[in-house]
Amino acid sequence: MLPRFKFALFILFLGSCSTDSFVFEGLDATYPEMQFPLDNPANPDAAKLGERLFFDPILSIDSTISCGSCHKPEMGFATNDAVTPGVDGALGKRNSPSLMNVGFQPYFMREGGVPSLEMQVLVPLGDETEMAHNVVDAVRRLNRNSSYRNEFLAVYGDTASPYLLVRALANFERTLIDFSSAFDSYINGEGSSLSAEAVKGGQLFYGKANCVECHSGVLLTDFSFANNGSAILDSSDYGRELLTNESDDRYVFKTPSLRYVKQTAPYMHDGSVSTLAAVIDQYNSGGVSHSFTDPRIQPLDLSTAERNQLLAFLEAL
Repeated sequence: MLPRFKFALFILFLGSCSTDSFVFEGLDATYPEMQFPLDNPANPDAAKLGERLFFDPILSIDSTISCGSCHKPEMGFATNDAVTPGVDGALGKRNSPSLMNVGFQPYFMREGGVPSLEMQVLVPLGDETEMAHNVVDAVRRLNRNSSYRNEFLAVYGDTASPYLLVRALANFERTLIDFSSAFDSYINGEGSSLSAEAVKGGQLFYGKANCVECHSGVLLTDFSFANNGSAILDSSDYGRELLTNESDDRYVFKTPSLRYVKQTAPYMHDGSVSTLAAVIDQYNSGGVSHSFTDPRIQPLDLSTAERNQLLAFLEAL
């Protein structure tokens, strides 16, 4: 298990983006405050229970995989698989996203159709390509385990239930907060935390490359939906159209955060781009030419030196 994550609130209001500050022009450097729902308030004991559940394969139908199988701490709570296998080696269609700072997201899954962390927990649990376990049966298994039964009683005054299971896991996931990157140090006034190469890359990110159009704020995403010009390798994965049934949403996916992007290769919703340099090259060329590409995706005309600078900046996130 990972070292205990301590819950912390981050609210930081930085000064205006003057020429003598370390804030990149175009960056809203306001740090968010974690919001816990009224029916699942911050609770260190619940988070501890949730952490135990997160890394325990007991929740999968055959007790072979856990949440942590697809979301590894050393990889920013993602994996290096294009698609991580579930029980019996079953493969879905999507790349596992990072869960770092996941509690700040307004909705979940690549289509954005799940409104809370508590509800999101149920998705991998029941998905036949992931844990393939009915939540009622999973809870029965927990209650047959005297250690879990006693811990639920100690934390909640009741035995495990679907209601309490998802709240314990979500409580833990809301403690996965990290704003300690070199990027954070830099915008907080520690100019030496970024190399000169990375600073130039940041200026490109907020300037010529216009990455900030979608990857904005300190979370480095606006949580909007777009097709970024990636190749359509699986034409049956319709993206957000699966939720909305609107043809305009075909092959459209939620914009991910770029936090921990160096650690979370491969990239794109299907894990089809193997390196961060290849991601930059794809954007530099204006994506793969197809009619679903968002009109904001245009060739960037970055030189080799500029692409290397942008890479250095992204690796500092």
